[in-house]
Formats: sequence, structure tokens, C-alpha cells
Amino acid sequence: MTHAPDATTAAQTSRARWALVSLFALLGLMMSSWLSRLPSIRAGLGLTEGQLGLVLVVGSVGSLLVVAAAGPLVERFGSARILHVSTVGFGTALTLLALGVQLGSVALVAAGIFLNGATWALNNVPFNLESAAIERAVGRTILPQFHAFFSVGALAGTGVGAACSALGVPAAAQLGASVLVVVAWRVLALPPVVARASVPVAGRVGDKRAARTGLAAWREPRTLLLGVVVLAASMSEGSANDWLSIAVVDDLGGSEAVGAVVFGVFLGSMTAFRLAGAGLVDRWGRVAVLRGSALVSIVGLTTFGLAPGVAVAAVGVALWGFGAALAYPLVIAAASDDPVRAAGRVSVVSAFASIASIAAPPLLGFVAEHLTTRTALMLVLVPLVAALLAAGRARPLVPEPAPAPLVPAPLVPAPLVPAPPSTPEGDDDRRTPVPALAGTHDPKEPLS
Repeated sequence: MTHAPDATTAAQTSRARWALVSLFALLGLMMSSWLSRLPSIRAGLGLTEGQLGLVLVVGSVGSLLVVAAAGPLVERFGSARILHVSTVGFGTALTLLALGVQLGSVALVAAGIFLNGATWALNNVPFNLESAAIERAVGRTILPQFHAFFSVGALAGTGVGAACSALGVPAAAQLGASVLVVVAWRVLALPPVVARASVPVAGRVGDKRAARTGLAAWREPRTLLLGVVVLAASMSEGSANDWLSIAVVDDLGGSEAVGAVVFGVFLGSMTAFRLAGAGLVDRWGRVAVLRGSALVSIVGLTTFGLAPGVAVAAVGVALWGFGAALAYPLVIAAASDDPVRAAGRVSVVSAFASIASIAAPPLLGFVAEHLTTRTALMLVLVPLVAALLAAGRARPLVPEPAPAPLVPAPLVPAPLVPAPPSTPEGDDDRRTPVPALAGTHDPKEPLS
């Protein structure tokens, strides 16, 4: 009977784990399914490439404005409330996007993109906190698998967008249908996650100290250096998403289809390694895997940048994807080592990802316009080297569990004469008794 609570907790953790996996996949599906319709959306709004870029940056601005507050909000109100608010936010954002595309209103589309980015940042902190908590409950590294299913969902969303485009489904109709899918999916999948959601700081919802606890993370050198690793990981992955296929076409002479295939190599290698690479963390440790990931990314990106042809470039892209796979989830795990301060720290490192999403596109675009796209991508080597140097800060904060305190053997009547110098065979307890206490304790009384 004593094992029933453990079995109940294990079943609850398992339900929460797979529900959260599906929600990560939904995020990827939601993101890529509408981004894949950007050509239709751009044409319907009559925007140039530059104007569309400015509209898209609005989403990164919304994310950056909210991400710093997300940690304190989770600490004060709890993950469950923030996740429910995020469901409303995503549904409203997609509704604004659908209306804006249908009416040809740039303002409504920009408002939808801004709210989507803000909700994404708000949702990101509790998602990562709960995935880290589930990992601790399971007792082995599984956090990269959550992010792997985000990539799986992104691949599926690209297929959904392509199919809708091929079938002539208007982008506004697709976005309208996605509102129903997203809200229904989250309403069905959130309850198991909410049931074991993290307790707010100090165990009291509404504790005003939460805001101070969350903001204090911005003064922690370890957290800021972990943010540098996240910034490098975000720039590495984001630059591949934005520029890889263009580099294949413009700099290596490949067709658009070849560029798409090479980009698929990046996504596929990253997804596969997120699914299969978690065991490396359990064997070699978080720091070693982060350093190895940075080195592999550096080698892969350099190979791609200097490759004489598409075949060699594809090999470099595969290595680049392997290196990019584990960095972000491992830093989230490192920021979550202390559950009490995890929300503030996760929001800080997530802010670095938002900074990368705002700064990288115009910087790389400027260099690509004046030199080549591959040259621009080589700039990502700088933050990758910084991540290599900062990876040591991901060392777990909590040391290995200390040995259990010695429990006194059951008391027996103390002898009135000194014990013989020898001990029974096999007894290796060689502690010297304290003479002052010998024979003075009543065995019927409990130890104080």
C-alpha cells in the first residue's frame, strides 16, 4: 500500500509529459503553417519584401516586451493561470491575423503578429518550467525531446501550408480554421499539465515578492552567461531558418528545390538529434554536451561557408543541425536547476533569444546585401565561440546528494564495562564511542 502514491504520481507525470509533448508540437504546427503562407499574405496586403520584414519584426518586439515580465508573472500567479491566459492570447492573435488578411488590413495583421509574439513569450516560460519539472520527476534527460516535437510540428505545419496553397485554400480561411484547432487542442491537452503545474514562489499565489525574485535574476552572472549560450543557439537556428535556402540558391547556384532540400537536411538532423541525443547528457553531463554542440556547430557552419559545392555544403549543414539541436533545451534545464528561482531565470535566458530574433535578421541581411549570404552566415561563428567559452556555467547548481546521515543502531542496554577492543567479523563500524555517554542513556527513552 505504501507504493500507491508513487504509482499515482508516476501516472500523473506520464500524462503531463505526453500532453506537453503534444502542446510543443502544436506550437511548431501553428508557427510554420501560417508562416508558409507568407507569399499569399504579402500579395494580399500589397507589401514589398522590406515592408513585410518590418511587419514580422513587430512579433519579435512583442516577445521582447513580455518575456522579461513572464518569469515574475509565473512566480506570482502560477503556471496554470498563465497557460490559460496564453490560450486566449493565441486564439485572439490568430483571429486578428485571419481578419487582417481577409480585409487586407496591415494594421490588423501587425496587431495579430504583435500579440502572437507577446503570447509566445508568455507561454514559453511555463512550458519550459513544466518540461524541466517533468524531467526532474522522470529522473533522466528528456527535455530535448519536448523541443524535438516542436520541430516535428514545424515540419508538419509546413506540409499543411503547402497543401492548403496547392488546393487553393485562402490564407484567411486557413488561419480561421487554425483558431479552432489551436484553442480546442489546448483546452483538451492542458488539464494534465495544469494538474501538476509548478507551485508559485513561496507556495502562495499572489506573493508580491515574486516580482523582485524574478528581476533579481538579471543580476546573476551565471544566468546572464547562460543567456549568451541561448543567444548563440537562437542565432544559429534562426539564421538557418531565414537564410540557408537563399544561400544555396544565390551563392552555390542551386535551384529553389535544392535549397529547400538542404534546409530540410538542417531541420531533419536537428530534430533527429533532439530525439536521440538526450542519452549523451546522462552519460557525459550537460557542460560536455554543450561544448561539443558548440564545436560541432562551428565545424558545420565553417564547412558550409567554405564548401565548393552543394554536396559538401549539405554535409556541413547536417553537422550544423546536430550542433544546434541540444543547446537551447540544455540551457533551459540549467536555468531551472533551482525550482524556486527557475521562472525568473528562464525568462531572462528567453529574453536573450528574443534579442537574437530582433538583432540577427537586419544584421545578416545588411552583410548579405553587400557581400554574400554565406559570408553573412559566418558571422554566427562569433556568438558560437562565446557559447563555447560560457558553457561551463551550465554546470548543475545542486550538488550530488550528500550521503545520508548516520542513523544510530537500535539501542541496547549499555555495558557497565568497556567493550572488548575487537569487533565481530564483518562489522566495519570503527567509530570510537564517547566515554562520557557510555552507560548513561536509558534505552526506554527516545534519543533527543
